[in-house]
Amino acid sequence: MVMDIRLTRIDDRLIHGQVATVWSKATGIERILVVSDEVANDELRKFLLKQAAPPGIKSNVVTKKKLVEVYRDQLFDGMKVMLLFASPQDVVEVVKSGVDLKAVNIGGMRFSEGKKMITNFISIDSEDVECFLELSEAGIELEIRQVPTDRKTDLMQLIKKEKMLQ
Repeated sequence: MVMDIRLTRIDDRLIHGQVATVWSKATGIERILVVSDEVANDELRKFLLKQAAPPGIKSNVVTKKKLVEVYRDQLFDGMKVMLLFASPQDVVEVVKSGVDLKAVNIGGMRFSEGKKMITNFISIDSEDVECFLELSEAGIELEIRQVPTDRKTDLMQLIKKEKMLQ
């Protein structure tokens, strides 16, 4: 057995009100794992993220390497977990290292130089597209929803519509 991953979400805000409250209730999770090498090495950001977790839900900030280690750890067997990532690149890395994901929810990727807005809250560049393509080809569903009650939008269909595939 391995940990019970109820939701994997890419959101560069990581833990914030909406995620914390709505998604944790909808998925029945016990723990939020923020997977980010950058944040794991930043004591202040780690502290702030722990404060943002909803009451009754533990949160930890771990490196990608640590996630891969604890994924098969008996300590986490059947634990209902939400994984939060800041980028699709990090998701690809853990999938390649053996973390089995069925679906990834794309919540928010802010606009920056060289990125194209494909929804009000998601901006991507060609590197992101490559990562999403790789995840999609691995059989992982890529869906866009801000909150659980939103209708699912297929990210790959949107990328095709925006003519961002090479």
